[in-house]
Amino acid sequence: MTENVVHLHKNTTPAPREAAVTTLTVVPDPTPAAPASPVPLWVRSGRAIRTAVTHENTKTAARAAARHSLYVAGGARIVAKRTWDGRTAARYERMLRAAEAAGNFEAAAEWEERGQRYREARHRRRMDLLHSPLDAAKGAAVSAGMGIGGLVVLGIVMAVATKDASEVVTPLMAVIRFINLMITIVQVVWGPAIAIGPFLALLALWSVGAHQKAAPQWALPAAVRNGDGEPITPSIVVKALRDLGVPALRNAIKEMGDAGASMLGPIRIAGCGVEVDVTLPSGVSTVEVQNRRRKLAENLTRHEHEVFITIPQAARTVRLWIADSGALDEPIGPSPLVTDETMTADYAKGRAPWGQDLRGDAASLSLYQRHLLITGLSNQGKTAALRALALWLALDKSVEFRVADLKGAGDWAMFDGLATVLIQGPTDDHVIEATEMVEGGVYEMERRLQAPPGTVFPPLILLVDEAQVAFMCPLVDADKRPYGGSKATSRYFMAARKIHNQGRAVNVLLWQGTQDPTDQNLPKLVREGAHTRASLALGTESQARMALGDKAVDGGAAPNLLRPGLDKGTVVVASDGIAIPAGQSSITVRTHYIDTDTATEVAERAKRLRDGVTTLHVIERGEDRDPLADIAGVLGTTARVLTADVLKRLTALNADAYGDWTPGDLKRVLEAAGAEPYKSDGRMVVGRDRVLRALANRDTEGSASAD
Repeated sequence: MTENVVHLHKNTTPAPREAAVTTLTVVPDPTPAAPASPVPLWVRSGRAIRTAVTHENTKTAARAAARHSLYVAGGARIVAKRTWDGRTAARYERMLRAAEAAGNFEAAAEWEERGQRYREARHRRRMDLLHSPLDAAKGAAVSAGMGIGGLVVLGIVMAVATKDASEVVTPLMAVIRFINLMITIVQVVWGPAIAIGPFLALLALWSVGAHQKAAPQWALPAAVRNGDGEPITPSIVVKALRDLGVPALRNAIKEMGDAGASMLGPIRIAGCGVEVDVTLPSGVSTVEVQNRRRKLAENLTRHEHEVFITIPQAARTVRLWIADSGALDEPIGPSPLVTDETMTADYAKGRAPWGQDLRGDAASLSLYQRHLLITGLSNQGKTAALRALALWLALDKSVEFRVADLKGAGDWAMFDGLATVLIQGPTDDHVIEATEMVEGGVYEMERRLQAPPGTVFPPLILLVDEAQVAFMCPLVDADKRPYGGSKATSRYFMAARKIHNQGRAVNVLLWQGTQDPTDQNLPKLVREGAHTRASLALGTESQARMALGDKAVDGGAAPNLLRPGLDKGTVVVASDGIAIPAGQSSITVRTHYIDTDTATEVAERAKRLRDGVTTLHVIERGEDRDPLADIAGVLGTTARVLTADVLKRLTALNADAYGDWTPGDLKRVLEAAGAEPYKSDGRMVVGRDRVLRALANRDTEGSASAD
């Protein structure tokens, strides 16, 4: 039998240690744990009460109860104020003080005169009250006598008709019974009306207070407290202006009191927002308000990009456009170029569907005889905005394009077969070819300028994307003339200036897209030569002035306040080719985005409108030119090309080598190769088969000679 030994005390003698193994033995404490003391009832009750009181549902319910109760008090205050204004001259006094505070003394004099007229009319009404009881009694007696007499006459007529004398009093008794019925109805309704009347009055006061949001800010719903979807009212605009931090404006609004809304014109719905004109008090300049755009937007519970400040024609006035909360973050619809496959273009009379203005109205741009400049930070949609205009104009088959894409990422690849020249690449060689392309445009412009007066020329668009690469090119030619730069010796700069000076008259136009403008990569004379200037998001105000000019920026244009990455495709435009509201110097347009695949489809439609365009891919350079090979290259796949067109294409290929060529020079080279020009339909043309045969014969003879 085994005995169980229970040790009542722990063994405090340490066990002997072994050399290699250490054993840790955990001996449970045989003493039972003391039970936890119960939480007192008052503590548990307090916790429950605190949880219930601080719960969000409780706060919401308490806030709703307070809000609706305060709506009644606020409604009573508003009704009392309206009644007081209607019975006294307080309204006129308030408007008089507001006009004086705003410095508009003509309006103050007018309000004083209107107040005086009101007092005179009120005095006359009060004097008339002294005679009104007697006049009312006389009028009542006369009316009653005439009424009873009329009823008696009617009764006599009825008695004669029916030969019954009792009918004489029938009309009079009918009226008496009707009056008795009305008294009975009033007796029945009076009690419930007296009981319900106060509740109806309270409901009416609540309705007025709820409509005017006549409750403290803390009691309003969360959406209103946070400013989400809060409608723009005169009181909100005046309060935002008061808290703008302009002392003269704040003091003037305080002096105006409740009449501060007299500063505001009508609040008009304008697209996805509202628009209001604010006439500033004397001593407050429009610049002071413009420079506080962010604070004004926050006072209006809007983000900075949702408030635009422009300067209309009226003196001392700013025009505020305030977007609906979050509306500008919603995308706009697709371009009509995509949705309407039957669309065509008209260079002279049409307008390119570019996007929407902030009002949500369609924004279209005239491209007729206007040089174009689009700039902005990198990756903001500059190429897409520029390409959308070119795609629309490509639907006019009379327009010729020569395109140099100095980025070379394939953004303009769809113009292969649409443009007569297509340069794609960022290297210095590509810059040289782009420079020669623009110089070829100068040669064409000078040729047209020497034509007989009245000659009409088809449009020629010289388009250079990423033009800053050309301006920053460090290379010089054989004559030590730099390709880039902004001096009179710079080839690209001078070619652009020449086209800006005279190209518009003969429909030779230069379109440029550039990024992150500076005086080095976008010289002042070149940027000011563009008739249409547009800018996406920029970093600084100085860059905005470079992009759009001082006049546009001083008038409120602020591309530097657009949000990089979030406002992609949004451009600020300064041009007479787009409808700009009266008094403004610029307009903000949210352009339609056309991706590369869709742009290719639009370009294919444009190609189908044309007879076929041979695109020159000018990417190889060399000092020695092969005229016959170059002629074959510019002919492309076209069977016959007019000699004049061949000369133009050669000039576009290399203005240095072929810019001075005449039809005689072309004929001399072709006759020497046995591929002389010939007449077709009465005009001199160059045959592709003849040129290719001459090249093949020359190569064969050269190979035989080498053998």
